[in-house]
Amino acid sequence: MRPGSWQGMRGLDFTSWQSLAATLLGLALVTLIGMGIRLVMMMTIQQRRERMNRQINERLRVLIAAYKALGGSFTGTLTTDPTHLRDLLRRAEAGEVMDKESVGTTGAVESSDRARRTRDAVEAALSDIILLGTEEHVRLACRAASELAAGKPVRTDALVVALRAFIREALDLAPIPTDVAIPPQGPARPVASGGRGKGESGVGGSKGGAGGGAMGMGSGMGVGVASGAVEIDTPSGHSS
Repeated sequence: MRPGSWQGMRGLDFTSWQSLAATLLGLALVTLIGMGIRLVMMMTIQQRRERMNRQINERLRVLIAAYKALGGSFTGTLTTDPTHLRDLLRRAEAGEVMDKESVGTTGAVESSDRARRTRDAVEAALSDIILLGTEEHVRLACRAASELAAGKPVRTDALVVALRAFIREALDLAPIPTDVAIPPQGPARPVASGGRGKGESGVGGSKGGAGGGAMGMGSGMGVGVASGAVEIDTPSGHSS
């Protein structure tokens, strides 16, 4: 036995069973306290790591949804039209588009509904990016939001490129090769309303039957069929 070890053992009392038991109990107590402190530290570090992982996962989920909303289209109109329905109504009253009686029934207003739903999805995506994006993302999103507020058509392809690079880096994916030419990306086009209308009218005929019964009773209710508005999944979880 080394001299140092012998000097450490001299502090232990082995003269009687009582002193030996007290010495062993003291050693066990010290060991138990040390293990408890270590377990508390490990649990604290693990909880902090799990909280950080949840925050990172939630951030990535929101940014991926924003990327899909802002860059889900490669063809067609790649800009976001900031025109609101109230603007069309004002133009209609001024005689620029149509007379007041035909508002809401002509092709101009019907075609504006698609642009409105796209604009709502883009605005929700920009709001999420301003909340959870990096400094570069926030700058680009604020610029796009300012242009929308000013009534200017907005392109989001630069923001889409920045989001794509960040998401691939966060997921530990290799960067896209430089020789791959990706066309400009624009907002995802909303889903057509035909599929949902068929699905709603074909469920047992309950909605159509209810509408017909209401008309027969003369209650003044027009129809029982839904208006055909299509819900768009947006990054913030709201439907337009």
